[in-house]
Amino acid sequence: MNDFLQKLPGFIGNNTALVALFAILLVALIVMQISTLFSRVKELSPAGLTLLINRETPLLIDLSAIAEFEKMHVPGAKHVAMSQFDPENKDLAKAKELPVVVMDKDGRGNSVKAAQRLVKAGFGKVHRLDGGVLAWHAAQLPVAKGNR
Repeated sequence: MNDFLQKLPGFIGNNTALVALFAILLVALIVMQISTLFSRVKELSPAGLTLLINRETPLLIDLSAIAEFEKMHVPGAKHVAMSQFDPENKDLAKAKELPVVVMDKDGRGNSVKAAQRLVKAGFGKVHRLDGGVLAWHAAQLPVAKGNR
């Protein structure tokens, strides 16, 4: 250990770019973890969504393209086109007290934006399926086909 501490300043001096990159990545990782911790949108794994479905009756909103939705979606999910998604809609506003889970094909697209819009509209229990419907399918959970 003592030998390591003696060589550390020399390593840092000889590899400043590498050490700077490490520091930047470390700070970015810490910032991401803190923002996730304090986010009002909770990410759910497929197993977490299964638990939520079994314990409560969440509103499942799938924002995938209609062709993707018809090919495969979480059973019970309602398709809503992102262009039609409106958290202020009177039908959706009735569900403000329910847990709402938004999802899309891969978990990287419209679900993030939709979840943020729900939080801004005053929804208290907003969740997002991490990895989207593809993660649900990869976990070998049942999928529905068609437009229902």
